[in-house]
Amino acid sequence: MLEWFSNLEFLPKLYWSIALVGSLIFIVVMIMAFVGGDADDIGDADADIDSDAGAGFQFITFKNLVGFFTIFGWSGIACIDAGLSTPLTIIISVICGLLMMVIMASLFYFISKLTDSGTLNYDNALDAVGEVYLTIGGDRSSMGKVSVNVQGTVRELDALTDSLTDLKSGTIIKVVDVTSNGILIVDRTRKPIEASSPKRDELQSGETHLLNDK
Repeated sequence: MLEWFSNLEFLPKLYWSIALVGSLIFIVVMIMAFVGGDADDIGDADADIDSDAGAGFQFITFKNLVGFFTIFGWSGIACIDAGLSTPLTIIISVICGLLMMVIMASLFYFISKLTDSGTLNYDNALDAVGEVYLTIGGDRSSMGKVSVNVQGTVRELDALTDSLTDLKSGTIIKVVDVTSNGILIVDRTRKPIEASSPKRDELQSGETHLLNDK
């Protein structure tokens, strides 16, 4: 094995080294990622690209770089075995490595979004009545938070308002709309009034009381 490796030319030897080391680290990183470890603490250099939802799409991370070098190495070996020229081998291996980075970045992005939102469906908050937790700026000037009961649980969620005045902490609100990225649009309202007993029931109760006195 060592004799075979030492007899390789420089480029194949370089690609085999990158592929083997990258694969080993890649396996360890994937195991850590899916059992709860955090491999991004090692030399993390994030390049945040804001998505429509405003969440960070992390492209240059330790995990993604490991994926890049792993696929870079194996695709380079495949190109060399196919007899491609050195420039073409390098170009193809770099493209394959970048594609792997995009795939891994997308995978971990959607996993993080699922973890953040859980099974919460923000549309279920429509028409819910709650209370302002952090002041909401009027005319959508600043975001605040509201406490509302969604899916049987009281949650503190980001909120905006179309009201021209600020909604102070403690104001009773009603959810009138939900944006595509899960921000509640609320408006001032009153607490629901419990239905009072019909007057007929009160009269019947009074008559029964009079009969009992007799």
